[in-house]
Amino acid sequence: MRLLKARFLSLLTGILLGTMLVSAQSDKFVFTTAWIAQAQFAGYYVAYEKGFYKEIGLNVEIQHPSLTSSALNRLKTSASQAEMFSLMSAMDFIAQGFQLVNIFQDSMNSSNLLISRWDTDPLKMKGKKVAIFNSDPNYLTYIMDKREHMNYEWVRFTSGINLFLSGAVDATMVVSYNEYYQLLQSGFKLSEESIYRFSDHDYNIQETGVYVKRDYFLSHRTECQKFAKASQKGWEWAAKHPEEALNIVMKYVTRFNTPTNRVMQKFMLKECLRLQINKDTQKREFRVRKDMVEKASRLMSECGLIARPVTYNELMGL
Repeated sequence: MRLLKARFLSLLTGILLGTMLVSAQSDKFVFTTAWIAQAQFAGYYVAYEKGFYKEIGLNVEIQHPSLTSSALNRLKTSASQAEMFSLMSAMDFIAQGFQLVNIFQDSMNSSNLLISRWDTDPLKMKGKKVAIFNSDPNYLTYIMDKREHMNYEWVRFTSGINLFLSGAVDATMVVSYNEYYQLLQSGFKLSEESIYRFSDHDYNIQETGVYVKRDYFLSHRTECQKFAKASQKGWEWAAKHPEEALNIVMKYVTRFNTPTNRVMQKFMLKECLRLQINKDTQKREFRVRKDMVEKASRLMSECGLIARPVTYNELMGL
């Protein structure tokens, strides 16, 4: 009898432990960033390292994307609960039928720059060779090219600035928090005339935000709200303590072997924080602007980049 009782208690303990393990795993909120470890994600690193996620009751795991699994596929297979997409990418996915909901917005402005190699206004270079990111849909670039009748010849590249520096192209797309500074570090002389800043024209569209599947959002609203609250706290802390935030970033850079340096990451953090400021209010707001969604939907529809218009309400799960 004692032996049977002992076996029963052992079995019961195993079941309980197994249940607790499954529960713990199901309660994990896996968040995958948009790229390799870098200062672009400083606020999320801070929120994790400072315990902001934990203190609000959220078991967050921060992951970085791989070449073998796309961000969208990670969501589809539930490998991640949340992924980062640009606003236009998310709208494209929604228009294709994959329903996403924005739960947090860390960008208020476009970081896109078109830079001419020949010290010439990029809008005076019709038909010239322009390097564009191979891994990015380049929505704004295509829209500007079509609306301004530029007829650029596209040359795709994976990363870096070597294609541009070698003279293989006449102009290149860069983002202000990364390749732009790489160009400055390389010693390449840039005049203001050679830089086309999308945010200074009629193409200022917000970029990265955090998205979840609509069905997950509807069944896990509390978790989504907690993630947004703690992430905002992380970014606000980073803005007030940039050097300490940079120390945290470098911890992740080292752990994941990102090929960079502290000077580059310091510039990136400063620029990402600048891009979070709403030009109209001069405040850091962490929200999707309805007017930008409407503008993006109109521009993408006019240029045939989405099958149907996407509304602010469906993007926000309203």
